[in-house]
Amino acid sequence: MQSTIEKRKDASPELLQKMDAYWRAANYLSVGQIYLYDNPLLKRPLTLADVKHLLLGHWGTTPGQNFIYVHLNRVIKKYDLDMIYVAGPGHGGPAVVANTYLEGTYSEIYPNISQDEAGLRKLFVQFSFPGGIPSHASPECPGSIHEGGELGYSLSHSFGAVFDNPNLIVACCVGDGEAETGPLATSWHSNKFIDPVTDGAVLPILHLNGYKIANPTILARIPREELEQLLRGYGWTPYFVEGHDPEPMHAAMAAALDQAVEQIKKIQQDARQGRGSPEAARVHGKTGRQRWPMIVLNSPKGWTGPKMIDGVQIEGTFRSHQVPLSDPATNPEHLKLLEDWLRSYRPQELFDAEGRLKPELAELAPEGDRRMGANPHANGGILLRELRMPDFRDYAVDVPRPGVPGVGDTRVLGSFLRDVIKLNQEQRNFRVFGPDETISNRLDIIFEATNRQWDAATAPNDEFLAPTGRVMEVLSEHQCEGWLEGYLLTGRHGLLNCYEAFIHIIDSMFNQHAKWLKVTAGLPWRRKIASLNYLLSSHVWRQDHNGFTHQDPGFVDQVVNKKAGIVRIYYPPDANCLLSVMDHCLRSRHYINVVTAGKHPAPQWLSMDAAIKHCTEGIAIWPWASNDQSDPPDVVMACCGDVPTLETLAAVTILREHLPELKIRVVNVVDLMKLQPPSEHPHGLSDRDFDQLFTKDKPVIFAFHAYPWLIHRLTYRRHNHDNLHVRGYKEEGTITTPFDMTVLNDLDRFHLAMDVIDRVPQTGEKGVYLKQQLKDKLIEHKEYIDKYGQDLPEVRNWKW
Repeated sequence: MQSTIEKRKDASPELLQKMDAYWRAANYLSVGQIYLYDNPLLKRPLTLADVKHLLLGHWGTTPGQNFIYVHLNRVIKKYDLDMIYVAGPGHGGPAVVANTYLEGTYSEIYPNISQDEAGLRKLFVQFSFPGGIPSHASPECPGSIHEGGELGYSLSHSFGAVFDNPNLIVACCVGDGEAETGPLATSWHSNKFIDPVTDGAVLPILHLNGYKIANPTILARIPREELEQLLRGYGWTPYFVEGHDPEPMHAAMAAALDQAVEQIKKIQQDARQGRGSPEAARVHGKTGRQRWPMIVLNSPKGWTGPKMIDGVQIEGTFRSHQVPLSDPATNPEHLKLLEDWLRSYRPQELFDAEGRLKPELAELAPEGDRRMGANPHANGGILLRELRMPDFRDYAVDVPRPGVPGVGDTRVLGSFLRDVIKLNQEQRNFRVFGPDETISNRLDIIFEATNRQWDAATAPNDEFLAPTGRVMEVLSEHQCEGWLEGYLLTGRHGLLNCYEAFIHIIDSMFNQHAKWLKVTAGLPWRRKIASLNYLLSSHVWRQDHNGFTHQDPGFVDQVVNKKAGIVRIYYPPDANCLLSVMDHCLRSRHYINVVTAGKHPAPQWLSMDAAIKHCTEGIAIWPWASNDQSDPPDVVMACCGDVPTLETLAAVTILREHLPELKIRVVNVVDLMKLQPPSEHPHGLSDRDFDQLFTKDKPVIFAFHAYPWLIHRLTYRRHNHDNLHVRGYKEEGTITTPFDMTVLNDLDRFHLAMDVIDRVPQTGEKGVYLKQQLKDKLIEHKEYIDKYGQDLPEVRNWKW
């Protein structure tokens, strides 16, 4: 049986009539945005000159979202709610623009879009118009934290927003087309990760209007009983609001929302009975996972729009998805239909002669920050507080000389992150997210300070699971990314740790967040938020045990496509550099920082003081590894990444032992974007500085962590590019030994040394004989690993 909505009389018929008028006003403004160039109040008959030449936008979802918004306004006022709205079908941009305009927020932020006839005209003209605003719930729209252009992430963003926001409710409209995406289907499970004591609540509103662009939706074509079983199986209590006649639909929606809000409040009040601290609440309050409410709004697609056009049904079909009347310029009958459609909302009853919403309707909207367009949670930089940070120097690895053994760089970082968590427990504004890989990535020491947040059942042999915790783990990179983005967008800080190969799963989500940051950076009223920080470990060169499927360092190729003002890429070569880099990243604002680091024991190269200087510079000569101090180098050996650095230095020892007269300069790169010119990236080296490091005419052997062509791409304008020879991952992998991974990709010390011999003619006959020895050594290596299953002792036990 479906959930029963109690019959209530809290919303009087008079109030519902006003709400219907407000809804008509929002619908009128929405149609106006799609179609009108002039005559915004229809004070004269509509002509072709009043209609835009290019008609763009999406009508189908818009009236349903307008309906939702006006009803949310009522419960915000009735219950004094702290609420924001997330438009999953973000292509319903006309709805959020219309409603933030009606509530007054839009004009406060954009005074030129005034609350009068002239402002209405500008509001209409700017929509999907050159020099105007996009057609979605874009960053330009007040109250939006989710553009919704790419579908699938509305619920995960919403849950991220309510973590550690105990008074916030996010009303999330989920489109039934969006509900077919993998990320959205998984995100229904986010209710197993909500702590009713310390977190807020998400109220999903599944907008079941039946159609996508040109097809029916799955959830609209399964039996109602099956749909309810599905939603209940996810752990929700669904309330169905169904129909097409506005009058009973208003009454049903009002009753459903009252019931849902009161159920949310009861769950939270029961859980928080202990008052005082969250710990006391957990002792005295009602524990155990609760069934949170949700609403299923089943209304026609294109509701209140044209029912028929040219004898074909439009309302309630996929044909209403975008612009139902697409050719009024060539079809006079369609121009008349458009005018009839606009006039059906009776704008003269809604706006006064000056074009202002009538006072009796304007008073329906909440006031001040309670307006969803003005809520500070939707402009998270307003609420952002600095992290309390430990001194990363306190976690330094002692490096009395280069090459001392290390325990694993991420193990060292784990202690630092543990204490970041400890220092910010009280203000509850930092979380670590990951797809079940926090322990695998050797960050397990953070569980000394916290648990994984988990509200489902537990078993006696479980570890680190609790109703509240600073670690969020679910085996879905999409959910982790979406949660973190929602958390950051509402003014907090965080870190996502992931296997390097599988961060590709959220390539597209990264794209969208980078676009959001780029646009918001140009909006003065949008405050900067904390950076999105990725820690990529279990990387390509140490996935020898998992094999080819786990070997892919190409995420950074995607990252460098984004605006230079947004993206930063770091390859710390050891633990002290990793500490310095991560401290910088966690303090930064409005960037996307990608940090790749190893988790296995590896040599340590720099003391903390040296690491700080090196990371501050981002790229530098390592004098202790070079021997060209008094003469120009014969070759530059550059390296970027922990394993390429190790192999480069091992190659240097071979060359210096057998070819001592060879002048070698070793350059290490931490900040990858230093390789670009400053005209392309703000971190880029000047040509003068680049030439001083790499020379203008000497061979450069560059050992790179990822795909080699990225280095060529970043340096193609540099003077010495023709002499640049890059080794990196070239899609050769399998289950093998760690060193053999580098051999398969020609990144090992032997190949690097041979590359030098091939490109430095003055190595002469000594070079010829050394190259033969190195070829023999590669054969010996292959025979040894095939027989013993491990690397040669001289490789395993190598020391600088």
